[in-house]
Amino acid sequence: MKTLIKNAWIVTMDDDWHDYPEGFLLMEDTIIKDLGPMSKYLEIYPDDFELDIKVVDADGGLLIPGMINTHCHMGMIPFRGLGDDMKDRLFRLLLPLERSLTKELCCASSKMAIAEMLQSGITTVFDMYFYENDVAEVADEMGIRAFLGQTVQSSTSCENLDEINYGMKLLPEFIKKWRNHELVKPAIGPHATYSVDLPVLQEIAQIAKDNDILYGIHMSEMDQEMSEFKEKYNSTPVQYLAEHGVLNENLVAVHCIHTNERDFQVLDQYGVGVAHCVVANTKSAKGVAPVQQMLDAGVTVGLGTDGPSSGNILDMFNQMRAMAYAQKTANKNRSAFPAKDIFYLATRGGAKAVHLEDKVGQLSVGYQADMVLLETKSLNMFPVFDPYSTIVYQGKSENVQEVWVNGAQLIEDGQLTRVNQRDMMQEISAVMDDFVTTAKGMLTEV
Repeated sequence: MKTLIKNAWIVTMDDDWHDYPEGFLLMEDTIIKDLGPMSKYLEIYPDDFELDIKVVDADGGLLIPGMINTHCHMGMIPFRGLGDDMKDRLFRLLLPLERSLTKELCCASSKMAIAEMLQSGITTVFDMYFYENDVAEVADEMGIRAFLGQTVQSSTSCENLDEINYGMKLLPEFIKKWRNHELVKPAIGPHATYSVDLPVLQEIAQIAKDNDILYGIHMSEMDQEMSEFKEKYNSTPVQYLAEHGVLNENLVAVHCIHTNERDFQVLDQYGVGVAHCVVANTKSAKGVAPVQQMLDAGVTVGLGTDGPSSGNILDMFNQMRAMAYAQKTANKNRSAFPAKDIFYLATRGGAKAVHLEDKVGQLSVGYQADMVLLETKSLNMFPVFDPYSTIVYQGKSENVQEVWVNGAQLIEDGQLTRVNQRDMMQEISAVMDDFVTTAKGMLTEV
């Protein structure tokens, strides 16, 4: 099938930063076949040239690459809003409550999370959570491009309340089943540097390398994590794991808030990508990651929403604005991280972090048709002087009008095409009762 989008302000994010204030784009099946100014369109395609082509009139909207969410916990929708302002929430509430999570609830949550991300222009996600073999079926149904990291932790979990590192047993079948899927890819999610034993981390790194799949780990995120590595090993988590063979180019290191110049060099040396989750980092008062220094050292950085319990909203516009505010304030420099550079991290930077830089993250001939059309008729989008500034500082998920992933239209006129939103919300509500009871009891105790 062919789809022609015309009268769009096309922001390509290609190597030469082309944008076409009055442009067109032609996609065929899953691939971008042509794009450029409307003058070219009128010359070559004066009559929309074929009867079987779908024509979308963008009416001056911004056509942008689909955004890449390099870190999420899709199964945590039920946790959203619980204990948001309490101290030490992770250990006092979230981790204990996680043990009551069921497969049905995790899958229903993941469906809602995917819907929320699509509605905010996210077309690729790297998730890390439980029951990922089942969540993969949900991702396949919803049509999003997804890396699904099966959680591994050296303690018991909701998947098996009696056995530690249980996620390791699930990996062989999970990897075999999904490794050749076009959109849904298996990955590994060792929870954190402090919650997974070193031999297990070493094994995971080798499995990821042997199978050419991604793995992600929370790293250099927490004060107590940094203190522990300093006291035990006189090292940082980044340097310690590098010395013990845990880092390689398949790793996406999440957060990296408390990193130093030597850490940057190590991350670059091993080809590690970084998922920067500014909303979760600053909401939890953990600090502002030194992103500019990472980039200066050659480290690949993408943006992540984190989970809905951490950043609450699975929305990349929220992340981009928060990053601008945090970095400008931390560096005391209004001109730091101009909008163009931030949007690069949300698209091409994220694509490179998850090894898709030759497929998505830009609108170029031969790339996959992962695209988002933002309408510009709403009050918050007027006027458009600079498209990058409009996207980063003015854009909202409410402005997302159309979304395509791999050429399939998943949002049309602001509405999901593959699932009914009311049915989806009824589905998750129907399996939340026991979880809500447990959550209320725990909040009373803490």
